[in-house]
Amino acid sequence: MLSIPVERLTLDNGLRVNLSHDPTTPVVAINIWYGVGSRNEREGKTGFAHLFEHMMFQGSEHVPKNRHFELIERAGGSLNATTWFDRTNYFETVPSHHLELALWLESDRMGWMLPAMTQEKLDNQRDVVMNEKRERYDNQPYGDWDEWIQAMVFPESHPYHHTVIGSMADIEAATLEDVAEFFRTFYVPNNAVLTVCGDFSRDEALGFIERHFGEIPRGGEIPAIPGEQSLDPVIGTTVRERVEAEVPLPRVLIAFRVPTYTSDDFYAADVAGSVLGTGRASRLYRSLVREQRVAKDVTSFVFPLTSGAGMLLAWATGFPEGDPVELETALIAEIEGLASVTEQEIERAVALTETALVRQIERVGERADLFSMFDQLFDDPERLNSELDRLRAVTPGDVSAFVDRFLGTDNRAILTYVPEAAKKTPTPSLR
Repeated sequence: MLSIPVERLTLDNGLRVNLSHDPTTPVVAINIWYGVGSRNEREGKTGFAHLFEHMMFQGSEHVPKNRHFELIERAGGSLNATTWFDRTNYFETVPSHHLELALWLESDRMGWMLPAMTQEKLDNQRDVVMNEKRERYDNQPYGDWDEWIQAMVFPESHPYHHTVIGSMADIEAATLEDVAEFFRTFYVPNNAVLTVCGDFSRDEALGFIERHFGEIPRGGEIPAIPGEQSLDPVIGTTVRERVEAEVPLPRVLIAFRVPTYTSDDFYAADVAGSVLGTGRASRLYRSLVREQRVAKDVTSFVFPLTSGAGMLLAWATGFPEGDPVELETALIAEIEGLASVTEQEIERAVALTETALVRQIERVGERADLFSMFDQLFDDPERLNSELDRLRAVTPGDVSAFVDRFLGTDNRAILTYVPEAAKKTPTPSLR
């Protein structure tokens, strides 16, 4: 059990606030989670959450364009933001005496963003996002894997069916009023969590927060997540796609629906994913890379999603003349073999996850992000202190039961990439 202190308060406008004091280093982290991600986007409006992340750095009523970056970096701090399926987060780490500066900047774009929003800024950032999609997804080897996998694992009616970055057509069609309405709906105090973590005076920090955030009016009720969130626990079959593309090597990806992050059963999935593909002692690396030598690289990880289902993904990249069928056969054999997981493997996987979590907690910025996450997703920031206990409670029996229920042929999405040069070489189906 960890014992990281955190005090939780709620302002009159609904803004949830977490304060976690740590005087060991003279820095402070400010972190805001907004309860909006790609899952909140309506049909025809995909990519808005990520587009708006970009717009939030284009200036607000009292902060000119690019001034947010300039002020934080001149103060010796760092900042960034990310968008995901279930949230968008914004964060700064600054020397402690610049706490008010960071809070004021975040409050100005929460409360006074719309007056500074212009068509020119939208056009500029829309082009930036579209270029990002071309560079990271469309013109990157294997870059579109998540578009394929999400569509295979989640039905069209589900909010995880589309990617976080959205479609080019929807991004291009976004209007200034669309973006303004998105802001008015989701970027409101009652849909946000603010965490301050590090070396600060509690009363002074709370005074800054009330001064700069307290006057921002509460927003309306947050709309329900669009689409149909409820899902069968498993896909119901094995679905396949074969992609012939400009990729250097064959790659086989296999995805499965798994319990959501908010389910107690998630931890068995997380440990199983780690046993399977984390590090050079993992089953996939030991078998496919070192022993059979059919793969150049392997990995496995779990998406901690919260709406309907999460997702476990494993992939293996072969060699230039490698056979994708042989690669898939070897990958599936290790996945199915997880049913015989040992106590030693569980201990190793938990130790790796524990080490990674402790390293996160040591960094004040990531600690703040974790508090925001546990507040947003679980309504309980102190849950961070017991997270290791949930991991340590996973047994070989838990993992075996998870494998039997979720990793069978009735719950597989298999995506195979082959280099274009291999187009004329037919690949027989295994099942």
